[in-house]
Amino acid sequence: MPAEKISPSHGRALGPGAIALELMLCLRWGFNQIAVKLALPDVPPMLQALIRSAGALPVMLIAGWLRGVKFFERDGSLWPGLFAGTLFGIEFVLIFSGLVFTTASRAAVFLYTAPFFVALGSYQFLGERLSALQWGGLALSFAGVALAIGVPQPNVDATVLLGDLLVVAGGALWGATTLIAKGTKLRNAAPEKALSYQVAVSIPILGCASLLFGEEMTHMPSALSISLLAYQAFWVVGCTFVIWFALIKTYSASKLSSFTFVTPLFGVVAAYFIMHDTLTIAFGVAAVLVIAGLYLVNKPDPKVMPDPNVPP
Repeated sequence: MPAEKISPSHGRALGPGAIALELMLCLRWGFNQIAVKLALPDVPPMLQALIRSAGALPVMLIAGWLRGVKFFERDGSLWPGLFAGTLFGIEFVLIFSGLVFTTASRAAVFLYTAPFFVALGSYQFLGERLSALQWGGLALSFAGVALAIGVPQPNVDATVLLGDLLVVAGGALWGATTLIAKGTKLRNAAPEKALSYQVAVSIPILGCASLLFGEEMTHMPSALSISLLAYQAFWVVGCTFVIWFALIKTYSASKLSSFTFVTPLFGVVAAYFIMHDTLTIAFGVAAVLVIAGLYLVNKPDPKVMPDPNVPP
């Protein structure tokens, strides 16, 4: 990735408002996992992703138009946007393909390896620096997520490991799209425009994948499933993803992405109240590990000298 001029916001610390917004996003994304599961009897997963993108695109275009966003202005974001959109679409193909072979709990853990890829890429390409203490914080958070959803698990064979690798690859592409949005001219585009690239390009990719996998709807979805699809399209993608893009264009990519570890924990809580799953003492320990890890990641390290090529 070619080096580009990086503005001071690349290393900005997370304030209370940004942290509150990020936690709200994680809560919504955690519930989204439940929404997908509840709609599965009526709508296959790849088709859900397709409907979500197709429904969200006009929402973002209208929102951007109302804000005066110039979608067709030549600002150098076209090629990075198309690249990010391609990765975005393939990301969901990999994740849903992996779910065919591995369990949902293992997939949730391995998908949230994305912050490791973001941290590594931020170090390599964006000039951000993580201390040993902050890397340790990421490890603590990951351990907490793994504990919360029951990893390790018995009966793990080569087929399950293949699914795990596919999901990890999806997490890597998630991290890559975050870095592209932050480290290229896509960063200067309005959030609605930046995300519209991804959603628009993902539509044909997900459509082709759904056809290749032989997905079809055999009956009319229930009112609940339709409402859950609308929730995914209009709120999760149409609104929360735009907020996410606005945040990653302003704050430290590695520190912001570390909060995504909280999402599967929120998913466990949502499953408890909505699907009546059982919570254990292990979840309480896991929550402590995640919170401690997030504190370490966001704790400034006075021993780390700033990169002279990156403004403070």
